[in-house]
Amino acid sequence: MTSYALAILLYLNALAATSYAQDPENDPNYRGNDPEGAVSTSKLQIHVPKTLTKPGGYEHREALFGIPPYGASLTQNVYYTEQDLCDANSINTRAGFPIRAQDETGQMLPWPSPYILMVDRGGCTFVQKVRNAQRVGAAGVMIADNTCLCSFQDVCHPDPGHDCEIREPIMADDGSGSDISIPSFLMFKQDADLVKAELMANHVVRMEMQWSLPAPDDRVEYELWTTPTDTISKDFQREFKEAAVALGDRAYFTPQMYIYDGLRSGCVSLDGENECYNLCTNNGRYCATDPDNDLDRGISGADVVRESLRRMCIWQHYGAVNGVGAEWWDYVNEFMYRCDTEEFFSNNQCIKDAMIHANIDDVKIDQCMSDSGGLEEDEENALLEVQLTAKDKSGVVILPAMYVNRVSIRGSLEFPTVFKAICSGYFTGTAPDVCATCDTCPDIKSCISNGYCGSKKLQESVSTMNMIYALAGLSTVFCLFSFIQHRRYERQMQAQVKGIIAEYMPLDQNQMQNTAVSDEDDIEFT
Repeated sequence: MTSYALAILLYLNALAATSYAQDPENDPNYRGNDPEGAVSTSKLQIHVPKTLTKPGGYEHREALFGIPPYGASLTQNVYYTEQDLCDANSINTRAGFPIRAQDETGQMLPWPSPYILMVDRGGCTFVQKVRNAQRVGAAGVMIADNTCLCSFQDVCHPDPGHDCEIREPIMADDGSGSDISIPSFLMFKQDADLVKAELMANHVVRMEMQWSLPAPDDRVEYELWTTPTDTISKDFQREFKEAAVALGDRAYFTPQMYIYDGLRSGCVSLDGENECYNLCTNNGRYCATDPDNDLDRGISGADVVRESLRRMCIWQHYGAVNGVGAEWWDYVNEFMYRCDTEEFFSNNQCIKDAMIHANIDDVKIDQCMSDSGGLEEDEENALLEVQLTAKDKSGVVILPAMYVNRVSIRGSLEFPTVFKAICSGYFTGTAPDVCATCDTCPDIKSCISNGYCGSKKLQESVSTMNMIYALAGLSTVFCLFSFIQHRRYERQMQAQVKGIIAEYMPLDQNQMQNTAVSDEDDIEFT
């Protein structure tokens, strides 16, 4: 039994990846004829030369790796290299087109940063090409398809030895693309040939890569696919409550618990027995992988399913109405703090303490788990069935996975990345105030906590002090000017008084002389 269960465990781990590798139409990012899957999140346009500008932009495919700057764009000159970029040690940045000026050694100058690098498809994986382009300084990568789609045979001319493809290529992650931070597109051959012709004729081509999220209204919906034992999303779940509360009912969050369908995975035998040991509940119907890969001890897959159901019930009672679910975030944090160990993961008292500290009614949650169908009997659980249906519809393969307005957010699951993606998902002019205040702040978490951007507050205080100093300086200058003017007026007044006195002084002297003569005359007369 144990050996078979171990085989099933390995099968569960590989099930999803195998199915998507065999059939691209199963991939959630494959855009076939299903209109629901055709969510356009990016735009490709050429601005120079004008002859290549196309109304509405160029049809293309986004890479499923790298970190697109949602809500922003990248507009740079394009350089084409005939190298395949498969060997990082042999890339010559002084080759390619258009031809550049030469340096003092006679060599052509390297591609001037920032730039978009165009490279032909083939030779190695998309991830390897983009990674090597990133290493040599490219800000973005444009993969030029070298094979025509059969549906474009009337406008696409295949190269000798290349047959057309029935399905369009998918720029999938080969499993190692987590270190790639630059964006990349694949351009269809009939369009890429025109761009390459311009570049090889040494003409400038300026291209814009633009990203946005569907913004249908003034409310954004975002969801996180994870499991209670997912280590990668723990930091995000610890930190994002404040943002969820600040966004309020303007952003509706849905936590999704990733479980496996035991019936489809072969965990129920023909005679109805559970073939997957302790990986499953409900007699093999709902399963999860064993987090420590030890079926005889530690946390079991059934424990993970049970905790998943508990979190679904907590959300149903404390978060489904407003989409914020502060109590749900609190419980997850309390659980990680108190119970996230092999010893206490399924300890009822520890779980009860976590719910008490999160202000959650444990009796109500236990009743919800029971009413949904429980986990012991060979019966369907309504909540877990809903989760299986949602998983199949979303096509999630890699965990954790974050979706904003039904668009997968690529790159590492970090607070700033998710917050910016949410803020860029609103209809123009409808984003909540917290987005306007904190979206461009260097420290978004502190901004949300404080209600203002720290750097802006500092600038405001500096500006206030500058204003005070300026006013003080102006006051000093005004007082000094007034003092100087006052002294000047005093001197002018004194000069005028002296002038007046000087005019009357001779008259006084004459009067004195006249008086003296009269006296003498009197004496003489006497």
